[in-house]
Amino acid sequence: MDKELTSLEVKKLNSGKALLALLSNKGPINIERALRYVDYERKLKKLQIEIIKLQTWAIENDERVIVIFQGRDAAGKGGAIRRITERINPRHIRIVALPKPSEDEQSQWYFQRYIEQFPKAGEMVFFDRSWYNRAVVEPVNGFCTDEEYQIFMGQVNDFERMILESGIHLVKIYMSISKKEQAKRFDEIKSDPLKQWKMSPVDERAQELWDDYTKYKQAMFDITNTEKSPWKVIKANRKTEARVNAINHILKSIPYDKDIKI
Repeated sequence: MDKELTSLEVKKLNSGKALLALLSNKGPINIERALRYVDYERKLKKLQIEIIKLQTWAIENDERVIVIFQGRDAAGKGGAIRRITERINPRHIRIVALPKPSEDEQSQWYFQRYIEQFPKAGEMVFFDRSWYNRAVVEPVNGFCTDEEYQIFMGQVNDFERMILESGIHLVKIYMSISKKEQAKRFDEIKSDPLKQWKMSPVDERAQELWDDYTKYKQAMFDITNTEKSPWKVIKANRKTEARVNAINHILKSIPYDKDIKI
C-alpha cells in the first residue's frame, strides 16, 4: 500500500477484526484487504439488522418468503445464505439443499418435492439450488431427457406465476463467477480437508463442461427472466461484495416495514 494511511484507516486497522484479517491471510500482509474486510463487516452488520426487521415483519404479518440461489459450482451460494441467516431466528427459517431425487420422487411431478419445502405463514425458506437444476445442471450432465427439460421450461413460468399469485414472495438470485475463479476455488476446496467433502463428480467436470453450462444458463435467463419473476445476477468473484449485494437485493425486493421495532 503506497499511499499514507488516514487516521480513520489507522483506527480501523487497530480493530480486532482487522488484526485477525491481517494475520489469517497467507502470504504477505495486505493492508488494503484488511481495510476492505473491516468495511465489509460493518456493512454486513447493518444489513443483518435489516434482515432481522424483514423476518420480524414476516412473522407478525404471516408472510411467506422464498429466496432461491442458483449459480455454478463453488459460486458461493451456501456462504451467502449463511451470512443472511446467521443472526435471525432459526425457528422461522429453513435452508433447503435437496439431494438427488429418490425413486419415488422421480415418478412424481418434477416440482412436487420443492413444493413440499415451501414456507408456512411467517416463514422464510432459502433454497441452495432449486427447481432450476433442471434448467442447467441436469441437461448438461445428462440427468434428464431433452423431453423432460423442454416440459420444465414450458411449465416453470406458470409455476412461478402461481407461487406469486398465492401471496408468496419469490426472490431469484444467480451467483456468477468466472471460469478462472471457479478453478481457483476448486483448488482451494481440494487442498482443505474441511472442505473436500464439497467436491462431487459433477463438480469435477464443471470446468470441462463450462461452455455447455453457459449455453443452458443463457437459455434459462432468456425464458425465465420475466417481469414479475426476474433474476438478479450478482457478480461473485469477490465473496464479500457478493454477499452484501445479495442481502441488499433481498431487502429491496420485499416490501417489509423498515420502521418495525425489533
